[in-house]
Amino acid sequence: MELFSEALQYLTSHGLPVQDEVEEAADSDLLQDVFSDGTDWVSNSTEITPLPDTPTYRTPEDMLEKKMLLLREILMSEETYLCELETLLTPMKALRASAGTSQPVLSIEQVQTVFYQLPELRDLHQTFHGSLKAKLQFVDVEQGLPVQLQHTHLSVGELFLKFVSHLGLYRGFIDNYESAVRIVKKCTQTDPRFRILAESMMSTKGPESSRMKYTFEALLYKPLDRVTKTTLVLHDLLKHTPCDHHDYTLLQEALRVSSSFLCGVNEGSQQKTAVTLSRGERRQLIRDGFVVDVCEGGRSLRHLFLYTDLLLCVKLKGATMGRQPHYRFCWYMPLTGLKVQWAAEKELPTDLQLKISNMRAKLFQCRRTLQEYMRESKGSISRAADRCRRKMEACELWLFTNEPSFILELNSTNSKSHIVHVSSLYELEDWREAINKLKAEDIETVPPDVLSLANSCVKLRMTQQPPLCCYQPDDEKYSLCGSLCVVVHSACGLQQPASVYVCIEVDGFEIFDRKAQTCLSSCSLKPQWDQELVLQVDGARNLWLLCLSQPQEDIIGRGTLKLDPVDMLKRWKKMTLTLGLIEVIISVKYIPHPLEPPSFIPLQQKAVFSVLIEDVARQEGVLVPHIVRSCVEEIERRGLEEEGIYRVSGVSSEIQTLKHAFNTNYWEAISKMRSVDINTVSGTLKLYLRELPEPLIPTHHFQSLSKLLELNDPDRAEAMLSELQSFPDVNRNTLLFLLQHLKRVAEKEEQNKMSLCNLATVFGPSLLRPPVASPDHFGLRVDISQEVEVQVHVIYLYLQNKKLPEAFTTKPLDTEGEV
Repeated sequence: MELFSEALQYLTSHGLPVQDEVEEAADSDLLQDVFSDGTDWVSNSTEITPLPDTPTYRTPEDMLEKKMLLLREILMSEETYLCELETLLTPMKALRASAGTSQPVLSIEQVQTVFYQLPELRDLHQTFHGSLKAKLQFVDVEQGLPVQLQHTHLSVGELFLKFVSHLGLYRGFIDNYESAVRIVKKCTQTDPRFRILAESMMSTKGPESSRMKYTFEALLYKPLDRVTKTTLVLHDLLKHTPCDHHDYTLLQEALRVSSSFLCGVNEGSQQKTAVTLSRGERRQLIRDGFVVDVCEGGRSLRHLFLYTDLLLCVKLKGATMGRQPHYRFCWYMPLTGLKVQWAAEKELPTDLQLKISNMRAKLFQCRRTLQEYMRESKGSISRAADRCRRKMEACELWLFTNEPSFILELNSTNSKSHIVHVSSLYELEDWREAINKLKAEDIETVPPDVLSLANSCVKLRMTQQPPLCCYQPDDEKYSLCGSLCVVVHSACGLQQPASVYVCIEVDGFEIFDRKAQTCLSSCSLKPQWDQELVLQVDGARNLWLLCLSQPQEDIIGRGTLKLDPVDMLKRWKKMTLTLGLIEVIISVKYIPHPLEPPSFIPLQQKAVFSVLIEDVARQEGVLVPHIVRSCVEEIERRGLEEEGIYRVSGVSSEIQTLKHAFNTNYWEAISKMRSVDINTVSGTLKLYLRELPEPLIPTHHFQSLSKLLELNDPDRAEAMLSELQSFPDVNRNTLLFLLQHLKRVAEKEEQNKMSLCNLATVFGPSLLRPPVASPDHFGLRVDISQEVEVQVHVIYLYLQNKKLPEAFTTKPLDTEGEV
């Protein structure tokens, strides 16, 4: 069955393009309507679950051209199929003759089973091919006539109706198929003569250099693939036949007969899916959901099914006129020996970021338009509202397929691998946990009949449609629209000290970013953040929290919070959430307000170097910028005992690389910081402070601090603390945070050779600078030697002060309302 599965996977991915191309044309037509402003970049690689039929062609002439194209494609595919049947039947006579010898390759009963109904199927298709070819040749003779007249003369309805009336021949072949494959597989393994034949069958048509090579099992699958495509092709022909044409009724009846036959086959196949596995277990569906499958650089919407012993990936073909919903097999992987890894997707190319921003703006416009339609019609759905809803569906599907996501890498023991993308880290962990739990049970995989298994998915599936908000009832009473503010305070319950961060996710429309995360904590059993995260939400009902540790990126706890718009309305609600063994304390507040349209320009991270520190802090919603906290925490993690820390310079090129990372991608900077020399980290922090446009101690405090140096203790210490309290909030708290850190560095003076005096000498000139004299400003000038003395002495006295208050790294919560 493994060879059969591989052949099926190959045939599915390289089958006839007729039905896929037509369906994608209808889907892309709707997307092009969404991008009515002339956008020309609708992704060809994105496969969208078919929406209700949308008229694609406006005139009978257009429909005729498409119908003629389809008929010529059908004729070409019939020629290919007949060639494959001839290749399959070529060894039949020789095998039948050898059955009467003393050393038969196959017995006469086995020959009859393997080739059952194949000659009859070949004859049926030869007759159909000859008749269709004659019809198209007749049209070719009439090329000089008007297109409409050619269309009138061309009639294929009776031909197709006659053909489908003989589909019963396929019923016998399908019922016999598993027996035939069993014989082929057994003889391939036990008889070298048959193995040579079965693994190297060559087509009998065309030049020798261009002949196709097949396996016996791959050719045996061809009729199964063909009978499915018959229904799909009839559907496509009917879609491009005018309703007043005499072919229309005949094709409709042919489609009904073919669909009825296919449904009967599916029901028969579904009865065979109860498979007994090792230790007597039954194969059962554990979970399913929509994911994005990455193959050959393209992204495709797929439905992933997790069974007791395997993962199955299929493509959903939705219900349309004359056709029931069904699944097409893509691939499967046994769980035995399966390795599962995850990662966050890397930064997207700029052009794709721009496309995503444009699509978000389109979705925002469609949503507002639909809300206006619904208000005008008082809840009833007009044709205009339905059309708008379908545009929203197309936008959401595109975003679901193309937006940044989390990667699930699947690697099997036979070196096969697949990559799927999941939009939510919480959902990814659901998949990972479920797979690992089943792997631990070590249930041996029974190779599946993938055709039957794929057919059974329609009835077994628990997830009916992709997780799109346009499918949910739009009830403002139970969803949030505005700003959701979450302050992550602290966590406890870690089994060992670790550097961790918290990631939050919300549901709702993908108009704005639905994910945010805290900075990395210092290595501790009780990590502390006190960091506020703000998300713009539209239609949010749930909040997911995940706690992750660095550097392994292990998910060590997760939990869910149902968002109540009334309970947290305009006031902070403090709570403790249990994430497995970990408890995280958070505060949540909801501020409803009309949302502004998202920017058409992709939001890039703003630079932090050479930017006023209050601007950086405001941008990050903190009192101590992330770069300061991250560098300090990394130095305290592995650099407190480094000799000459802050005195020894790092490599200039590495410092510039880390600077660029902090300016462009904070999480890339964190990753790089873990692996660089610790002096590079300390050098980056010193460079940040040195390049501040306004020093950490504002320049207008230079003169007053200089005068305070003339006082004696304890008056001087009290006066300097009072001066410190007059600094702006961000400057004061960042300075206090840095001073406390430098004190901890000095506590390790015996190992790192850095005293308080040494540290003050290093940091003084960066933290405190005199005002720059301008031509029209004649302030008190300070000699350069005196300037350095003031800078070093002020920082040294602050480091010596034992009454320094603690620093706040984030803004305190509002006192109004419940906390």
